[in-house]
Amino acid sequence: MEWANPEWLWALGILPILLVLYLYRFFTQKRSSLTFSSVKYFEGLSGNWKAHLHWLTLLLLLGGLTLLILALARPQLKLTTIERNAEGIDIVMVLDMSSSMRAEDLKPNRFEAAREVAKDFVDKRLSDRIGLVTFAMKSFTVVPPTLDYRLLKQLIDEVEMGVIEDGTAIGMGIATAINRLKDSETQSKIIILLTDGQNNAGEIDPVTAADLAVTYGIKIYTIGAGTRGTAPYPVQDPIFGRRYQNIQVNIDEEMLTRVADLTGGRYYRATDTDQLIEIYEEIDELEKSKVEEIIYTDYEDQYPFYLGFSICFLFLGFVIDRIWLKGLTQY
Repeated sequence: MEWANPEWLWALGILPILLVLYLYRFFTQKRSSLTFSSVKYFEGLSGNWKAHLHWLTLLLLLGGLTLLILALARPQLKLTTIERNAEGIDIVMVLDMSSSMRAEDLKPNRFEAAREVAKDFVDKRLSDRIGLVTFAMKSFTVVPPTLDYRLLKQLIDEVEMGVIEDGTAIGMGIATAINRLKDSETQSKIIILLTDGQNNAGEIDPVTAADLAVTYGIKIYTIGAGTRGTAPYPVQDPIFGRRYQNIQVNIDEEMLTRVADLTGGRYYRATDTDQLIEIYEEIDELEKSKVEEIIYTDYEDQYPFYLGFSICFLFLGFVIDRIWLKGLTQY
């Protein structure tokens, strides 16, 4: 509800003044009197119901004036229609599932941190098709690019380490993602690659795969996940049970930087979980979907409703005052 002439609402301040004036005159005016030797014979008589109608006329008058003022302020219903045209982005997230992703320099470990941050990233997208590719010794498509974010997040939760033979086939992960994006007709096609090691498996070199991405107009953002130096890695000892040993962190930053630069993307290094969150937030800001909005606004006047009731109230108050009370009510 909006008001086309809201300045009229100030006139509502007159109503309490009228009410005070009426009450003042009612309780201070001189009333006619008759002299009787005794009024005991009048005790217990019921009063005429018409004696109380002056309060009804007062209420009708004030109600009618209130509705009249509201009508002059022109209440309107605002009807808004928004037409959105969204040009989405096709995104494939490529996640390393090699055994080194169990290292716990990111909390609770690299793999779990990457999975949770990926789901948060999905939640922030609106009209983009997003898919997931995982790799170790080989690469697999978990979900092709889709708008079904609920299914995507469910399958992200279900991926498990150790299912794929151990290794780090970064080039194959990129190639599989390219295969899912190459036929896309969207203006922007993005790969977000997260790994913690060096390419040591697969038939395709990461840089060769990056050259292929350039051919299809695909941009690649690369993320190296892991602290610098050594990281705690859980091992299962048959005697002492679960224990930790420090493993060397060997991320091929030169290769990941080259892959990103070739395709117009960017390389990031995440040494802890907070940095990984910030990286995904920055990528989210850099790759915004183009959304065009056309807003149509229509106004429907409601003042006839208020005006009609105002006339009814004032007319009814006049009828009661002039016909039933015969002009005895004073304002």
